[in-house]
Amino acid sequence: MRSFPPEVPYLALMLFAIASVPSFAFNPALQPWSSVHRRQKRPCPFQFLKAESDNNVSSEPVRAAAGPKSESSSSRRRRSTSSTTGRRRSKSSANTGRRRTASPPAGQYAVASKRAPHQFDHTKEQARPFTCGKTEVAEQVPNEDAPVFPLPEGVAPGFDGEVISHDHIETTSLDDLFPGLGFSSLFASSKEFRTELRAAMREDIFDTTPAYASMSEKARKMLLLPDSSLQGSWKCRDGRWVRKDDKRSEQDEPRMTKLTEILTKFLGEDAPTGDEFMDIIGSLCGSSPSTHWIDIVGVQDRRIPHSWHQDTGRSPNGDTKTVLLAFPPEDNYNAVGVFSHVVKLEKERHAADDHPPNEPVVHTNMEIEDKYIVRPSFSEGREIIYYRDIDVLHSSPDVAYRASVMRFM
Repeated sequence: MRSFPPEVPYLALMLFAIASVPSFAFNPALQPWSSVHRRQKRPCPFQFLKAESDNNVSSEPVRAAAGPKSESSSSRRRRSTSSTTGRRRSKSSANTGRRRTASPPAGQYAVASKRAPHQFDHTKEQARPFTCGKTEVAEQVPNEDAPVFPLPEGVAPGFDGEVISHDHIETTSLDDLFPGLGFSSLFASSKEFRTELRAAMREDIFDTTPAYASMSEKARKMLLLPDSSLQGSWKCRDGRWVRKDDKRSEQDEPRMTKLTEILTKFLGEDAPTGDEFMDIIGSLCGSSPSTHWIDIVGVQDRRIPHSWHQDTGRSPNGDTKTVLLAFPPEDNYNAVGVFSHVVKLEKERHAADDHPPNEPVVHTNMEIEDKYIVRPSFSEGREIIYYRDIDVLHSSPDVAYRASVMRFM
């Protein structure tokens, strides 16, 4: 018998394998050990969920790819059957893992960062940068002797009244309203007192405002967070308030029960009740108040443009006023940035007769020179300012540095 070298059978077997299955031998996409095959594994769906939560992104499904490279779903289906799709998709998947801004495959979710709220009405170049409120307000002056401002014709609907001869802005203190308690000193020097006082006022008003009665406990907690604004009515005696799940059978039932506890805790047994505290401050609003109350926090740590307006453009009976109670950001504060900024008008400015009574009169895009702008300062003994809405224009501070300011109307 003829003998063959020992390596011949192995060579013959290898040639047979190559001839029989060439696609397996030479197509790396079909080899389970190939790196191409590994890159084609289906992505884990939790990868995209995590990306969304990490980037605070929209969870809207993508119905069509955006941009010039978008294609129809039928085109994508046709291409998915071709032998080259594996290599294309593997490359696309690898890039997507590194660059989350790429358009996602159909059926997956877009990954895009949300813009900061202050950028929604500005371009990137105009977006207001972060700033240190405390540093900024230290460079501002109250300018309380500012000259009166002659309002240009046609800047907003309405009409002029008499020339204003009285003080545009008045101030008072908690000691003036509640004498003999050391109220102003404690309010100015104790952040603990201010924090508990404000929280009790907010909680009592929330719990007795009919519009909030049907809200869940979760919503209640969110609205009572100290960095959120809250509104209601300040009026307690004969006010239209109601306690949740309570028919309020007695008209003289106390409303501000938590506030009463805080006032007694810090000021002693001679402290006013919570109802007396609210109604006495509210009495500064004059003879025909709306009784509206709001606790305003506003934009912090950003410089914003002034937005000049009047809350109503009215002063029923000529003595109805807006009252601001300020909560400074720190103890023994003596600076601006807490109260609203004000411009004194030369003449009374009344809203048009057909202007809705509860809507502000906005003086759009009005640029006012700094020499006319009053930035009222807060200090011990100057916790409250008040003015007629027809005597001034006002705006949130261009730089606010405060815990909040409460407005009584």
